[in-house]
Amino acid sequence: MSETRDPIASPSNPRVRAAAALRDRRERERTGRTLIDGARELLRALDGEVELETIFVFEAGCRSAACQELIARLGPDDHRLVPVTATAFAKLAFGDRAEGVVAVAVRPDLGLDRLHPPDPALLVVVEAIEKPGNLGAILRSADGAGVDGLIAADARTDPYNPNTIRASLGTIFRVPLAAAPTPEVVAWLRAAGIGIVAARVDGSVPYAEVDLRGPTAIVLGSEADGLTVAWSGPDVLGVRLPMLGAADSLNVSAAAAVLLYEARRQRDRVGSG
Repeated sequence: MSETRDPIASPSNPRVRAAAALRDRRERERTGRTLIDGARELLRALDGEVELETIFVFEAGCRSAACQELIARLGPDDHRLVPVTATAFAKLAFGDRAEGVVAVAVRPDLGLDRLHPPDPALLVVVEAIEKPGNLGAILRSADGAGVDGLIAADARTDPYNPNTIRASLGTIFRVPLAAAPTPEVVAWLRAAGIGIVAARVDGSVPYAEVDLRGPTAIVLGSEADGLTVAWSGPDVLGVRLPMLGAADSLNVSAAAAVLLYEARRQRDRVGSG
């Protein structure tokens, strides 16, 4: 970075305090901004053309290859780079995974109209997910399985929670993402002609017996309550995963991974045939 810029030393600096306040959901919603921790996550944000406003860098902590690549891509004189000392950075960093860089970013739009999936679409819908770590893990599976988009219905956690971003390893910026109330999501899927496959403990069909090759939305419910009655009707296919032990269900992120990769397996067989 430019040697003419003295690092911010005080955690009470207004820019540092304003950025740290974005750990709170209400502040993120008020400002339309969020925090992105980590160099790998920021590289994926750059690839996803996310608007980065300020990038705080603790130079002594920026030692990883990813952090060095980030600085190289931005250029040392990029006006968004703001050097900080260890004391100021501690106000911004999250937990023990800090690696010398945290950025303030404009939160991307979450409207359903930003989704333009190909045909046959493969989408994942999560209703009322509460834990950012679970949502981040589902995004990683969605990215790995080549899903065309994730929709958060009745979101109880902010999709752009910094913890979700970190848990997703930045794949949140690779998977098209939207959020809307459940009735709007159901109506949007039906209008788009996308079949609804709902994961339920009492699902009528084992998951491996379902044809997931056509336009499909795989729908999963909250960790505690499962899916609401909105995900019922003659056009909704309830599927179940076999549970041969004491528990009656998998963690929602594990269930998502199983179902998404089954869909990918089926679609790859079509492509290779």
